[in-house]
Amino acid sequence: MSYQIGIDTLRLKPTPRLAHTEYCSNAALKRAVTGLPDGHPDQEAEFMRLWEYDFIWATNNGPEPWEERGRTTDMGHAEFLEGGVDRREPKECPFATVEEALAFDAVAEYGLTDYAWLVDFYEQYYREMQGRYPEQVFTGGYYRTLYSGAIAIFGWDMLLEAAAHRGRFAKVLDTIYHQSLHHYRAWAETSIEVFMCHDDMVWSQGPFMHPDFYRAEVFPRYRALWKVLKDAGKLVVFTSDGDWGMFAQDIVEAGADALCFEPMMALEPVVERFGQTHCLISSKVDARTLTFGSREQIKAEVDASLELAKRCKGFMFAVGNHIPSNVPIENALWYFDYLREHWAR
Repeated sequence: MSYQIGIDTLRLKPTPRLAHTEYCSNAALKRAVTGLPDGHPDQEAEFMRLWEYDFIWATNNGPEPWEERGRTTDMGHAEFLEGGVDRREPKECPFATVEEALAFDAVAEYGLTDYAWLVDFYEQYYREMQGRYPEQVFTGGYYRTLYSGAIAIFGWDMLLEAAAHRGRFAKVLDTIYHQSLHHYRAWAETSIEVFMCHDDMVWSQGPFMHPDFYRAEVFPRYRALWKVLKDAGKLVVFTSDGDWGMFAQDIVEAGADALCFEPMMALEPVVERFGQTHCLISSKVDARTLTFGSREQIKAEVDASLELAKRCKGFMFAVGNHIPSNVPIENALWYFDYLREHWAR
């Protein structure tokens, strides 16, 4: 692991090996790798050390959760973690009608956290976490940027109904944008080097609204948010679940320095178009292959990813759609051992 490898990769500088990160919630794997029990204060750091992380994906939405300040929708949660400890039943949407949703104003509903307090909160959080993980690049970041904010507020059903009214929905998104802008400005005043912008703006098969809407209403707001950070000298990483390949050029033009994406978004065209100009955080290794595939299939995905990575100035290897609890330990261990044997530049 190496902070230097991580930051140099983001800055498109040469490194002795490919940079590496993962998004792992597989508790059994962490126990097997570290020998430490769940709840041990050193388990996470030890796992990252042994698996040679160079970068930690992180966001923080501030000290005043929306759920404590106004209406949000809890869609529940399926079993994902070991033992189903994250299972949660859905609650009723607080918006009875589409008209109520279209009248929503995120700033009026939640208010804006005191700015000086917010800057201090983010600075202290970042210093604590970067100090806890000195061998990795720890990102600042914000999760509920636009669409992810709307999902948290309305839930998918009401969001889709509201989004059918494009003009009025754009006004709702604008209030979420102003809520986000307050946080982005605060993050820009901190000592972070890298900012993670998260926004799940598409589905697994692409956009759920017309592309013209994204280009008219979403990407200009990304550009404005990111300009605040870039004017302060921060690197901006953009992450969305799903397939946003048709929008990769728009995201680059909006100002992202790095693109972080899942295997359902084709890697080849992104490498071809942006491998020399932007850091790419991804791979062709799919969690479904780690879960259900053979070692030969895992090897094929790693090999294909490494071949593409050789063509990039900055490539950070990750199982882009997570290593969840149902991935067999032996498959995960084999995957990483094989990757580590072949990631030298």
